[in-house]
Formats: sequence, C-alpha cells, structure tokens
Amino acid sequence: MEKTWNNKAWFMVLPVLVLVAFSAVIPLMTVVNYSVQDTFGNNEFFWAGTDWYVQVLTSDRFWDALTRNLIFSAIILAIEIPLGIVIALNMPKKGLGVPVCLVLMALPLLIPWNVVGTIWQVFGRVDIGLLGRTLEAMGINYNYVQNPVAAWVTLIVMDVWHWTSLVVLLCYAGLVSIPDAYYQAAKIDGASRWSVFRYIQLPKMKRVLLIAFLLRFMDSFMIYTEPFVVTGGGPGNSTTFLSIDLVKTAIGQFDLGPAAALSIIYFLIILLLSWIFYTVMTTSDAQG
Repeated sequence: MEKTWNNKAWFMVLPVLVLVAFSAVIPLMTVVNYSVQDTFGNNEFFWAGTDWYVQVLTSDRFWDALTRNLIFSAIILAIEIPLGIVIALNMPKKGLGVPVCLVLMALPLLIPWNVVGTIWQVFGRVDIGLLGRTLEAMGINYNYVQNPVAAWVTLIVMDVWHWTSLVVLLCYAGLVSIPDAYYQAAKIDGASRWSVFRYIQLPKMKRVLLIAFLLRFMDSFMIYTEPFVVTGGGPGNSTTFLSIDLVKTAIGQFDLGPAAALSIIYFLIILLLSWIFYTVMTTSDAQG
C-alpha cells in the first residue's frame, strides 16, 4: 500500500519560508553584492569581481585567524563532548535529584553571552578577580591580558563552563529514553559497566551526540561575544578569531568589500565542515 502524500502541508510552512527569506536570504544577497563590488562613497559602486576574495584568501591574517578557530573548536569538542557524556552518565535517573541536577545544568545556558564574558573578565582579573588573585597568591603567573596562554586557558574554561551543560542535557535525554529491559538483560548476562556503555548506552546516544557535536562545533567556530568582551582579541592577535577579524574589518576599518567576502568565505567554511562532520558521523552510524 502506497503512502499518501498531502502536499497541502507545505502551506503550513509557507509563513516560515517567507520569514526566512526576509531575515536571511535578502541580507545574504546584500552581502554577496558587496563582496563583488567596490565603492568610493556617494553610493556609487564599481564591479570588482573576485578581487576581494583573492585578497582575503591570500592574506596571512585570514589563515592565522582560521587556524585559531580550528584549534579552539577542536579543543572545545575534545573536552566538552566526553565531559558531557561522563556527567550525564552519573546523573540520577529517578528521585528528587533529577530536577535539581537538570536545573543546575540549565542555569549556565540561561546566562547571555555578553554577561558570561563580563563575569569571566572580572573573575580572572589579578587585581579584583577571585580566580586571578587566587592564582597570583599561589605563585602562578596568570594574566590573560598579557599572557596569550592564560588568555586561551581562560576562554576555553569559560566556554566549557558555559556550554558543557548543553551536551549533558542532550546526552541525558538519550539515556533516559533507553528502556529498563536493556539494563535488565545486561545484568542477567553479567555485562560490565564498560560493556553496558559501549553496546547499550553509546548506540542510543549517537543521534543526540550528532546534534551536540554539530551545535557545539558551529557555535565554537562562530564564537565572538565572549572573547571580544574578555580579551578583545588580544593580547596581540592571539585570540583574534575569524568573527573578531570580520568585525574589525567591517566596522573598525570600514572595508565593506573585504568584510563581505570574508563573511561569505566564513559561512562556506562552516557549511562545508558541518556537512563533512554530519556525513562522516551518519555514515559511521549506518555502518555500525
């Protein structure tokens, strides 16, 4: 028996498509327009072709910022995904502890990005910050304003504190959906804790882990507010990611052409890497 398709359902998503057209497609076309033109003011534009793209792609500044982005995202994923899994596995599944843990996990996610940056900016200061003064009192040379390593550590710890909860909640949702019969069968067979995790819990979490992986990659790769508030891209250019470099080019230097080209390249890189991650993870899931 063939499945009946109701094409009238498309009318239900028509308002969303119209909203997306105004909020995403039209601004994107404007950016594309700026990326292939040049202007000398007075609202007069001249065709520039791919000159701005060539300028961006041949700039050491772009490749340095891209390298920082890739390193930062790799570190974030390597820490937050395993840590989120471990925390989710140790959270209670029944009783009063469930809502308490869920609320505690959700609290960091409710704090706006600029507030998170401000909190850690003050928290890490060596003159008035609790973390900064404590480390200085312990004899540890910590100054994220002058030391690039300290700046990176501060941004990584801040992001882990802010976003690991998202991974935890997604993994926990996958764990609570596992029927008790699976655990009972494993207990009868005498399966170890590792075997239960490998053959029961991990396969059931693959879908949510894919979502967590993609969300955390995209967000960490597009990070802007937190490092801008905490370090401003410094010291030097040590924490100048593509997002900060884009804002400096567009607003600080008012180079609309290179900024537009950089934003298009930035968008395509995120799209390409997300597609690669999604393809690899879904392919391995299907083969498994």
